[in-house]
Amino acid sequence: MRATKPGGQRPRRPFIRPPEEPGRLLVRLVTRLVVVQTIAAATVGLPFSKRQLSSILITLAMVAALCVLAFLVRSGTKTAWLVALGFEVAFVAYGLSRFFAARYLGGTLFAIITLGTLVHPAVARAYGVAPHRAQEEPPDELGLGDAASDTCGGQILG
Repeated sequence: MRATKPGGQRPRRPFIRPPEEPGRLLVRLVTRLVVVQTIAAATVGLPFSKRQLSSILITLAMVAALCVLAFLVRSGTKTAWLVALGFEVAFVAYGLSRFFAARYLGGTLFAIITLGTLVHPAVARAYGVAPHRAQEEPPDELGLGDAASDTCGGQILG
């Protein structure tokens, strides 16, 4: 039997998310997308190869590259973002060429989704690529307000 308050309702605890910065959550999202892309490429690519050694080797090489990419993307560095972006562009190009030649789509949809996620501005900021919006101008740089005071008598005309 459960202990309840008078009135029959148990108090609900609010769902508390672990205190992580939003950037780490986006890095984890991209890592999961690359892992799913790896699984999709292996699941679709190996049966599609029709026991041709060259197709099997290409699929296994792509799966191995995606596994390495998943570990690299997990680091959340700018270099990881650039390498992931390059790999995903190559995977999309390769997947589309195979789609048009042989109607094969294994992993290409996830490559397109992962590429779209990587180029999103919030994900780029999470990887430290895009500059964060600064509230103030750095003190050593000439800003618009300083330039206007010299040329327009302190007013920005527009």
